[in-house]
Amino acid sequence: MSNAHVMLGLLSRGQQHGYDLKRAHDEQFPAAKPLAYGQVYATLQRLEKQGLVDPVTVERVDGPDRTVYALTDAGRAELHSWLESPEPPSPHVANPLAVKVTLTILAAGEAEASAYLQRQRAAHLNRMRHYTRAKTAPESSLPEVLAADYALAHLDADLRWIDAALQRVGALTKEITS
Repeated sequence: MSNAHVMLGLLSRGQQHGYDLKRAHDEQFPAAKPLAYGQVYATLQRLEKQGLVDPVTVERVDGPDRTVYALTDAGRAELHSWLESPEPPSPHVANPLAVKVTLTILAAGEAEASAYLQRQRAAHLNRMRHYTRAKTAPESSLPEVLAADYALAHLDADLRWIDAALQRVGALTKEITS
């Protein structure tokens, strides 16, 4: 997912300036990393150069000028095309936990690798408790609940991997140290 497509999607609701787009992003995607204003405006400038958005007016509201942008027909077509396309599964799986287990075995041995996995398991369980509280809080919005569900599913998959790795750490040690 690119910031450009996010900006196009948010502009599909109507004309907005960068401050509004940043606020809408942070409200609609509460679990995502917040966008910096610089990212928003740099993205809008790229989209304008590509003909996907047009500046329609400049407003002055107690501070610097604010350029209001609108989606062009080309921008709407690009957004539609992107929304229809499934995200391709990554051909490479980056698993920092597996890298750390392997390097811990090489640097400190099997016992320390097992201890690391136990610490990682505890950290994952703690984070799962955080997301469970967030998703069940009465004031949680549906975007927050959906983000928590997504995070919980990924953390659960990591926990299953951690449990499998704990069962195999001895065999892995023999394989990579022989």
